[in-house]
Amino acid sequence: MISYDPLWHLLIDRKMGKLELCKKAGIATSTLAKLGKNENVALSILEKICLALDCRIEQVVEIKKGVGGTDN
Repeated sequence: MISYDPLWHLLIDRKMGKLELCKKAGIATSTLAKLGKNENVALSILEKICLALDCRIEQVVEIKKGVGGTDN
């Protein structure tokens, strides 16, 4: 299962709001809603977020085994 929990923690650490992230990264609020529901988004969106926050992808997304994921 995809989780964007690292992103939310990063925003808290940087005292940045979600709408501020949208503006800085140039992403739509509908994309923000997908992130909030741990839904899949395009890799290009994750790239925009990483570039805007000057961070690594591991600081934005993680893969959790179990519910909704595959255990291959």
